[in-house]
Amino acid sequence: MSYLNFDKTLLINLEKSLSKEMIRTNRAGTYNSTTLIDCNTRKYHGQLVIPIPEIDNYNHVLLSSLDETVIQHGAEFNLGIHKYEGSNFSPNGHKYIRQFDCEVISRTIYRVGGVVLSKERMLVSFEPRVLIKYSLLEAHSPTTLRFKPFLAFRSVNELTHQNDQANTLYTEVQDGIKMCMYQKYPCLHMQFSKKVVYDHQPDWYKNIEYYKEQERGYDYKEDLLVPGYFEMPLKKGESIIFSAGISEVSPRKLKILWDTELTRRNHRVDMFTCLKNSAQQFYKREGDKTYLLAGYPWYGARARDQFVSLPGCTLTIDRMDYFDTIMETAIPELQRFMDGERSGFKLQAIDDPDVLLWFIWAIQQFAVNRSLKEAANRYEELASNIISFIRKQNHPNLFLHNNGLVYVNGTEKPATWMNAMENGRPITPRTGYVVEINALWYNALKFTSQLAREKGNEHTADLLDYQGEIAREAFITTFWNGTYLYDFVDGSYNDWEVRPNMILAVALPFSPLNKQQQKSVLDITTKELLTPKGLRSLSPKSGFYRPSYIGGQLERDRNYHNGPVWPCTFGAFAMAYLKVYKQSGKSFLERMLVGFEAEMTELCVGTIPELFDGNPPFKGHGGMSFAMSVAEILRVLDLLKKYENE
Repeated sequence: MSYLNFDKTLLINLEKSLSKEMIRTNRAGTYNSTTLIDCNTRKYHGQLVIPIPEIDNYNHVLLSSLDETVIQHGAEFNLGIHKYEGSNFSPNGHKYIRQFDCEVISRTIYRVGGVVLSKERMLVSFEPRVLIKYSLLEAHSPTTLRFKPFLAFRSVNELTHQNDQANTLYTEVQDGIKMCMYQKYPCLHMQFSKKVVYDHQPDWYKNIEYYKEQERGYDYKEDLLVPGYFEMPLKKGESIIFSAGISEVSPRKLKILWDTELTRRNHRVDMFTCLKNSAQQFYKREGDKTYLLAGYPWYGARARDQFVSLPGCTLTIDRMDYFDTIMETAIPELQRFMDGERSGFKLQAIDDPDVLLWFIWAIQQFAVNRSLKEAANRYEELASNIISFIRKQNHPNLFLHNNGLVYVNGTEKPATWMNAMENGRPITPRTGYVVEINALWYNALKFTSQLAREKGNEHTADLLDYQGEIAREAFITTFWNGTYLYDFVDGSYNDWEVRPNMILAVALPFSPLNKQQQKSVLDITTKELLTPKGLRSLSPKSGFYRPSYIGGQLERDRNYHNGPVWPCTFGAFAMAYLKVYKQSGKSFLERMLVGFEAEMTELCVGTIPELFDGNPPFKGHGGMSFAMSVAEILRVLDLLKKYENE
């Protein structure tokens, strides 16, 4: 039995199976996502979802679903399933599913009487094309397969409805058809590896519901166009391949294409291989540029997320090639920002105050993974320029004060990762001296000093060390309250809330705290914030604690950083724990990882979501697959492996 295997008992239970999703990407922005039983529950779900830069910066759902029907002796057995009003599901094809697994690629096994049908799917690397392979494993009499495509042709942020503008005409292509419902969209080519008969009967299937959108307070009903159906006979032991893409393909080459792509897939046999696979799903190649997406299904390339995620999603899984290409893409954008440009960046929110500091941290992780010498040869000049840029007060919202600390203005616009908004203003207005930003600043000064010294720039290194010592003393004076660290300090206001941000002051390679202070911060973090899924964003002892990420947009935004657990924080916690307890802390962290391994078969199989509720049972929410979550757990696994080797 494979690591990611689900049996009939779970799959036919809609309450359980509809909550489990899967997502596959082509490393160029295209993805395929739905639930384990192929019933779409989000407007973001679809068999082929692609970026169309000619229209906008969002993904677009072309092929929403593909319903299969098994026909024997004139009897039809529809394997599809859609949700309609009043919790009505039709045609209830999930009752025929006997098994789902995705150790290599997703595979569903159906049994209809004496017919056993296998369905496997995957995306073509760097090409907007999905391939679905059907194999008739058992059949005691002549069998026909019918395929009914459900077309959307819309942005993932919208829903479509029956309209007179939709073009329902089609054009024949080899062993299939192509269609384009609206201008500006590319044609969708639907082809088979075997001769097929197409019957054109355009019809709208109305009021298909996506309950995940209903839960989130959004519109959730959609009409989808079914242009007709494809039909072909299939013999026992025979396989056929369906292709959906924006260009025509030679049907004769589909088997070769399938076999070639299959050799590129990795087996997912444990949590590490699952997360390694998931990490590579965030790569997005655009021409000669490569970015790291913040997550799926709705996030783009965000600067902070990219640099926080970069070491875990590349270095820990031996993908130095992607570390290099992502850095080569990012550095010119950072340079343009430091040269004074303030718009036109592909990396979103590049002007956030901590982005440059996280960039230096990513270089620091490169040095740990490779060598300080190589890091200095590659990045010392840029790191020194970043420090100089900040010291010269050139950043629009990161101001170096005379006491050696950096100050941010977070009253009008969010200045930190706690960035939820209400009525155009931050819900958590962290402003002034912010604890994790100043911890990152101190760490950046000390590490850049190391780089400079490695390059023989002793004078520069001494100046940076001196600046670091000033920052360290001011950090203690400003943030230390005798037990833990204030979350932020602004004038006479000291924020006493216990949040996970302070753990960075312990976890970073250069900590401004002494050993006793590090242990004290770790102790209160463990006592009030630690859960099996990471650290809560706010202590339950706070009057503002709101642990459940549910309800409409406003309610979820208010709760976003005020109680829910963010699994990406576990990376810093683990680093801090090992720094304080060293080898003796290893077994505790290994036990904590059990909570993350359980997620491999939950919200989105084989990956980790954006956040969890702050209270048991710690239900997953947000982006179904989140780069910082995946990256930080990979870093923990990598660190524990190194401790074991030592």
